[in-house]
Amino acid sequence: MIDIQNQPDTRDIPLAKVGVKGLEYPICVLDKVNKIQRTTAKVDLFADLPRHFKGTHMSRFIEIFHQYRQDLSMPRFLDMLENIRTAMEAESSFCSASFPYFLEKKAPVSGLSGIMSYQCRYQGEVTVDDKRFTVSVAVPVTTVCPCSKAISERGAHNQRGIATVTVELGPFFWIEDLINIVEKSASSPVYSLLKREDEKFITEQAYDNPKFVEDVVRDVFSSVKALDKFPSFSVEAENFESIHNHSAFAYAEFHT
Repeated sequence: MIDIQNQPDTRDIPLAKVGVKGLEYPICVLDKVNKIQRTTAKVDLFADLPRHFKGTHMSRFIEIFHQYRQDLSMPRFLDMLENIRTAMEAESSFCSASFPYFLEKKAPVSGLSGIMSYQCRYQGEVTVDDKRFTVSVAVPVTTVCPCSKAISERGAHNQRGIATVTVELGPFFWIEDLINIVEKSASSPVYSLLKREDEKFITEQAYDNPKFVEDVVRDVFSSVKALDKFPSFSVEAENFESIHNHSAFAYAEFHT
């Protein structure tokens, strides 16, 4: 059959990215406790398109991704991208895969278990000369405002927030370890299941440990840097303020 995509194009315009966007696909990733976790990712797959090709072969992106879906560990992610790059006769290939990562988490007093969801993203790019891969983990947290606590006679305002760590691939690490660092840097972790005794505990724990959004970012930054694993990383936190019609935000990054 005729292959329209392979026909020449005379406009002399190379395209930086072409491919498929918003693909939803079941994948398997590494799990510290259970070894393997099955989840569902939303995936973007791209390659550059040389000026002389009219179009790309969209089906090849999914065909190659399908081969790697059962073990989308970090090294294999880059192998997949190299496979895409060579199959497309491209100079570069790119993939972003966002997925919920689930952990069983026990309430602090009752010990009852619930399932927490953390939004993660693998993102990588492979070129002829270089490879780059990052992992992002977004962790819900609770913060109590230090200023509110200091000036109020009764109580202090608190809110839920999201702290996100993005690290460049270095030595092997577990997603769970990054989550643990973030939760320890907040006023209190967030849980999916709490009884009254648990609610009392975390309310008092958070009140005794007030944190500005700046504090969260700096504490996470210090802990991630102390691991000495990542050539670069960034930390950001957003508090969904309970007494303001806006969010509070802070960001920091590190490069060797």
